[in-house]
Amino acid sequence: MSKFRNLDALANRSVGKLLWEYSLPAVVGMVVMSLYNIIDRMVIGHVVGPEAIAGLTITFPVMNIATAIGVLVGGGSAARVSILLGGNNHNAAQKVLGNAVSLTLMNGAIYITLLAIFLDDILRAFGASEVTLPYAHEFMVFILPGLLLTNFSFSLNNVIRASGAPRRAMVTMLIGAGLNMILAPTFVYGLEMGIKGAAIATDISMFISMLTVVHYFTRKDSTLVFKRGIYKIDWHVAFEIVAIGAAPSVVNVASCFINVIINNSLYSFGGDNAVAAAGIFTTYTAMIVSVIIGICQGMQPIVGYNYGAKKFNRLRGVYWLAVCVATLICTIGWAGGMYASPYIASVFTVDENLINVTAHALNLSMVCFFMVGFQIISTTFFQSLGRAGKSVFLGLIRQVIFLIPFLLILSHYKGLDGVWLSFPMSDTCATLVTAILIIFEFRRLKKLERAN
Repeated sequence: MSKFRNLDALANRSVGKLLWEYSLPAVVGMVVMSLYNIIDRMVIGHVVGPEAIAGLTITFPVMNIATAIGVLVGGGSAARVSILLGGNNHNAAQKVLGNAVSLTLMNGAIYITLLAIFLDDILRAFGASEVTLPYAHEFMVFILPGLLLTNFSFSLNNVIRASGAPRRAMVTMLIGAGLNMILAPTFVYGLEMGIKGAAIATDISMFISMLTVVHYFTRKDSTLVFKRGIYKIDWHVAFEIVAIGAAPSVVNVASCFINVIINNSLYSFGGDNAVAAAGIFTTYTAMIVSVIIGICQGMQPIVGYNYGAKKFNRLRGVYWLAVCVATLICTIGWAGGMYASPYIASVFTVDENLINVTAHALNLSMVCFFMVGFQIISTTFFQSLGRAGKSVFLGLIRQVIFLIPFLLILSHYKGLDGVWLSFPMSDTCATLVTAILIIFEFRRLKKLERAN
């Protein structure tokens, strides 16, 4: 059996069946990853208390930095691998794999060292108070060693999927996430290790996940394999990886700085309870967005491969199908935020005041959440085509270009409610800009199609 059989399917099978085949494993993996984060917060919220949830919220921006590094290499290398395999350039795809490994290790060593040196200063800058700093510090001290493992697993998991093995990519994520779902409650509750137990559980889980990823690339029947000569950094290849991966990476880095402004604004207008409410809001929306990201991960190799093979009708078809599914999922999430917000909040805490603050926050911040799926899918679509500039721009407009001005203006006039209302205002404007760019991109693809 040819190890390139799955690549042939990318060019010939129904795009609906392909999107299902590639997205389902990615969605399952992403949802399980989100679930263990939710379980961490549920256990910590019920066992340790609201202050611990607020402390975890402070760590979100720091964790986003780690995610940004992983996405920078993982997203960019996956997109390049798909396009190169679509163009039947296997040797170049191998070189992308090797450079992805080297870049991940190099970048991880640098940022983890910097975080370790300046940890408390960074946490204070991100909004930690004297009450929440001890919780945030304790979590980060124990999670830092595992961040490199997380980056390695995440980056190469994307390459596994891009090389035509979506189910294997799902398994590597499920092993780590499933193990963490068992270990986190055991360490936090059973062994009474508190917030550091959640961090240690994640470290162990990510180590096992990394081993499964490495094992895939050592198998002879894998499309891409580890071998000598591919790890030396080729700066041209590295630039292509970073350029394409810059879009989701910039979004995550931007989220760090946005969280600085948001957490400080929330603390100014509503204290630690408002920060804790933001943590619950972020966890709930991240759960929904994780499904959309799974669809994006399933769509990416299909779009990239068919773009490389110049089969433009297929990539347009899978894009619109992904948009429809993502919009439906976001609409379901929107309905929960609008009509079941107290029940969502009560999953994470028994504190009545925090439940009320969180329910109100969800009602205001998720007014336009049903639009988000279209924007996320479109950003990944541009990334999959290698259109790095537009992908970066779309990633920034929702999280930075629109959100920061709305946040500053609305919070000035409406206080805490203004912070929450800045999210739907940003979502609306970002969706309008995205629609315009997609129209122009489809016109470009039509011209390329006629030229071929």
